[in-house]
Amino acid sequence: MSHTSGVRQAQKQQTRQALLDAGLRLLEHQNLSSLGLRELTREVGVSPAAFYRHFPDMAELGVTLVGEALGSLHTAIRAAMADGSADSAALIDRTVAITAAYVDEHRPHIRFIARERFGGVQQVREAIAAELRSFADEVAARLAPQEASAGWSADDLRMLAELYVDHMVTTATAFLDVPPGDTARRQRIVYAAGLRMRIISIGRAHWLDADGPRRSGEKLAPGKPSH
Repeated sequence: MSHTSGVRQAQKQQTRQALLDAGLRLLEHQNLSSLGLRELTREVGVSPAAFYRHFPDMAELGVTLVGEALGSLHTAIRAAMADGSADSAALIDRTVAITAAYVDEHRPHIRFIARERFGGVQQVREAIAAELRSFADEVAARLAPQEASAGWSADDLRMLAELYVDHMVTTATAFLDVPPGDTARRQRIVYAAGLRMRIISIGRAHWLDADGPRRSGEKLAPGKPSH
């Protein structure tokens, strides 16, 4: 009985993954809100009723795809930040290289995130936003103990982390538009991505200069420039 149960569970998992893989293929050229259940199940070769044994609706399939896409990107960038200073040129170059390599291997996932981040399915938008918030929380936690973060408020560090995360996502999206073999265009994106991260790092280095940090939520006096 246990062997039969194990076989059935494996078959169920295979069907579930087949639905996810087929959904990702079909979503390369359309939004989740336009993907039909019959179109998806026909692609897999199962009945529409079989779909509901794995997902309550199409939105939940999309949420699961979000976890696949951003969860693994999160892991890749975490590896890049595992050591060294967030301001080091080596870390910046490594982060951009990891992002580029990830897009090469997971292009459909990144295209799905880019399309659905502001798409029409609320649950998926919220899932993407939640993953990015979690990502920013972790980046902020890694930035906090660094010497360059001395004197920073938690809110300001969180904002800095969001800048890094948004930039990573933007960079990943930019790589989607590079045709295979167009090394010159790819290198332009690599250069621009690294330059933007260096600009953020320069801003970080001078955030506390002059009259000190502005407390989170504090309004600037008229005519007083922001940092």
